Amino acid sequence: MFEKLELGLHYHFKNKHLLHQALTHTSKTANLSENYERLEFLGDRVLGVAVAEMVYRTFDKEPEGNLSQRFMALVCKETVSEMALKLDLDKYIMAESVDVHHNDNVLCDVCEAVIGAIYLDSGSVQAIEFVQHFWRPLIDTHTRPPKDAKTLLQEAAHEKNLSAPRYIEIGKEGAEHTPVFHMQVEIDGLEAQQGSGRNKKMAEQNAAEKMLQVLGVEHGNK
Repeated sequence: MFEKLELGLHYHFKNKHLLHQALTHTSKTANLSENYERLEFLGDRVLGVAVAEMVYRTFDKEPEGNLSQRFMALVCKETVSEMALKLDLDKYIMAESVDVHHNDNVLCDVCEAVIGAIYLDSGSVQAIEFVQHFWRPLIDTHTRPPKDAKTLLQEAAHEKNLSAPRYIEIGKEGAEHTPVFHMQVEIDGLEAQQGSGRNKKMAEQNAAEKMLQVLGVEHGNK
């Protein structure tokens, strides 16, 4: 069933159920041992460690701030969902509606779930090698690190003589292991903008992106 997919992943699962689980959307089953929710949680952490190590070793002369910007660009939802498409994961997602096959959030979650499944199937070394094999071509060693939305917003507010952006948590929902945070960014004289994410940092970035749109500032990482 998954032979072609495994060829593209350059990885063959010993436990096929793990791959099946990683590709199963919550609309198909709410059973946590059958859908990808828990695997996504694990894979997100493995992805972070793998990319952090790769960036750390590749840019050995750069300060922490630059490394953080490069890291965020490589693990953001847009990058991970694009990787899911590159790996053809969208063609194997099992869900009640085909609409989710094109949803960036779902694609990102499934990609991370596959990473988590590899971790459980073969251990940390294999999972990290998998991530670094596919993410390494995304690293551009010849350009300056991309600026994240919060940094761009801070600079844009300063250039336009506006007050510094302020971030306020306005809500949190979801299960403890898969929370969704809602943050609001405020700048005096402008309508506040809200953003959501799996942690406060991601929610702040999302809110900052929306405020950049209000200011007419293009954000290259979108």
